[in-house]
Amino acid sequence: MFNLLQRIGKALMTPIAVLPVAALLLRLGFGDIFDGQIALIMKAAGEAVFANLDMLFGIGIAYGLAKNNDGAAALSGAIGVFIAKAVYLSIDKDVNMGVFVGIIIGVLAGTLYNRFHNIKVPEFLGFFGGKRFVPIITALSAIVVGVLAGYFWPYAQNAIDAFSNMIIGMHEGGTFIYGVLNRMLIPLGLHHILNSIFWFQLGEYSYVKDGVEVVANGDLHRFFAGDPTAGIYMSGFYVVMMFGLPAMSYAIYLNTPKNYRAKAGAILAGVAFTSFLTGITEPLEFLFLFVAPPLFVLHALLTGLALASAQMLNIHAGFGFSAGFIDYIINYKLATNPLRILPLGILFAFFYFVFSYYLIKLLKLKILETELQEDDLDISASDETLAFITALGGKDNIVNTDACITRLRMSVNDSSTLEDEKFMKLGAKGVIRPDKHSIQVVLGAKAERVAERIKEALK
Repeated sequence: MFNLLQRIGKALMTPIAVLPVAALLLRLGFGDIFDGQIALIMKAAGEAVFANLDMLFGIGIAYGLAKNNDGAAALSGAIGVFIAKAVYLSIDKDVNMGVFVGIIIGVLAGTLYNRFHNIKVPEFLGFFGGKRFVPIITALSAIVVGVLAGYFWPYAQNAIDAFSNMIIGMHEGGTFIYGVLNRMLIPLGLHHILNSIFWFQLGEYSYVKDGVEVVANGDLHRFFAGDPTAGIYMSGFYVVMMFGLPAMSYAIYLNTPKNYRAKAGAILAGVAFTSFLTGITEPLEFLFLFVAPPLFVLHALLTGLALASAQMLNIHAGFGFSAGFIDYIINYKLATNPLRILPLGILFAFFYFVFSYYLIKLLKLKILETELQEDDLDISASDETLAFITALGGKDNIVNTDACITRLRMSVNDSSTLEDEKFMKLGAKGVIRPDKHSIQVVLGAKAERVAERIKEALK
């Protein structure tokens, strides 16, 4: 189950990847940048994505979970969502599963693809064998999902509503808990699942589109639909990503021995600027996540505090991709009190710097020294790939190769015999072993490239 949740978290990145474009199109369609027909076109294009998030998740998750990311799984996900929605709406027209129907069908379609994509059928039914069987079995399974949803989803919806009301009722306390959990789940790769609830399901906002009432769910969707109360679970991330983490980077730099500061400065400046500009934080977080866990716990607590503080100051600022400077500028006019992010950010930059600086010094945390002491490896791509295969126990030990943005995710026959030191020498920031048959190697941005090379080499 843990491995499945991790794979779902990774697969969620596929549909989420299209949201920045949709958010940008919506932003350009608000009428203050373009007007007339151009604005209407931009807005319609953006709304087309947000109005079909369930389909987007169904296709994207099925594609992400399927072996070799096969298109047959994506097609099955689309068919499954169509059928499940039609079935449960025929039973109860008031049922609204939101993105959950896409997540459930996506997981189902991806799993069924992996199980049946090479199935053999009697010769007279040969046309329906192999990958062509997957949409068929997914369609039949989607009918079952639709029937169950039609009769039982109202109970699940009541539970979700109760959870939503509890979190919302806790006000800043609930936002603090979400912020802390959002960061603490990063090492497990499960934070995307948490985000899918808060950003795409929590709360609802009704608005009229083409004379028809439309309901938007989730903090992110409601923000771009024009809900003035949305953005609670996103605003504080601007404080962390644009100000807090860059300040923490400077604290790490000042605690690095002087003879290594030139190299450390180059690394830290790059990842800090990435966090500030784009809101992509994993390259920086994985620098200290495994070698200095207390620093990461501090980061999680300050993230929760930043989100709660932004809510307390009535800041409502959303983003389509992440809380970096680019999104801040693009979505500035859609936000409520966005200028308050700047002084709050400066305050949290001070908190991040002071607490990080003295925590590193007090606990004598070594973050970059070991990495900088190692001799730079000057090896070709093919040699590096071969070295990774060897470190993974050789071809016979590798069952499946996958990757997300920063991690090499491997299924192996036995992970207990693999040595962390070999991965560290190849540039790994950390190694995670969820169980005996899986291992994750944190590599940073090159993870997907390494995974593709391993797949090619194993062929």
